Amino acid sequence: MTTNELTLEFKNHLITYLNLLDISIDDIKDDEPLFGGDLGLDSIDSVELIVLLDREYGIKIKNPADGRQILVDVNTIVAYIEENRTK
Repeated sequence: MTTNELTLEFKNHLITYLNLLDISIDDIKDDEPLFGGDLGLDSIDSVELIVLLDREYGIKIKNPADGRQILVDVNTIVAYIEENRTK
């Protein structure tokens, strides 16, 4: 799977897991901060993102400090998935 394909797949999962019904893939910019940006994600959403990474990619984030470094934007998350996925 290419990086572009993974990015699109992740954005689809993001919309589904966070129930972002009024947002399309094109609305999510790859380099836009997920928290404090236009998406308006909060701490509960960060937990859902951790669950998403575990279920879809076999990635477990146990340390909150690691989560803050990984869950920055789509680009950062996709790069982390490419390096660490087990599924």
